[in-house]
Amino acid sequence: MTAAPGPRVVLVGPMGAGKTTVGRLLADGWGVALRDTDHDLEDAEGRSVSDIFVDSGEEYFRAREHETVLAALGSHDGVLALGGGAVLDPRTRAALEDHLVVFLRVGLADAAKRVGLGQGRPLLLGNVRSRIKTLLDERLPVYLEAADVVVATDGKDPEQVAAEVRRAVSAYRTGPAVEGSGG
Repeated sequence: MTAAPGPRVVLVGPMGAGKTTVGRLLADGWGVALRDTDHDLEDAEGRSVSDIFVDSGEEYFRAREHETVLAALGSHDGVLALGGGAVLDPRTRAALEDHLVVFLRVGLADAAKRVGLGQGRPLLLGNVRSRIKTLLDERLPVYLEAADVVVATDGKDPEQVAAEVRRAVSAYRTGPAVEGSGG
């Protein structure tokens, strides 16, 4: 809802949705910085997300992820891309309520193509396609709960998705032209 200072837009969605790629295009187009909370966490910890997850466990990772998101929400005014599981924490979803959140929705086929074999993605150990499907199914309600705007990414290149996000953000901020109009 962007009542509070903070990011121009927050991108959420599963791995393979294109948050970082689309985020870079948006940031470049708007003349602002892109910040990715996974990268922030890696910099703070001095190790990869995968190493944090495997060596310290999911509970530790999620706690640090939440702290990283809060810090970014309070200090970044550009485009903010969150890690795929960041919205699982109800405290993080609550913190997002004052910000404009765009859910980049991706289907199984496109997510699997974009993620490949899932190297460096600890939640995809084993059958990658099956794990992606499970994660998409489990997380969809949470992404929808957190989002102000949903943009489908399937079958689109990053430039097309970024253009749709820009249009959706503009429409969201300006609201309907006539009270009660729309569909």
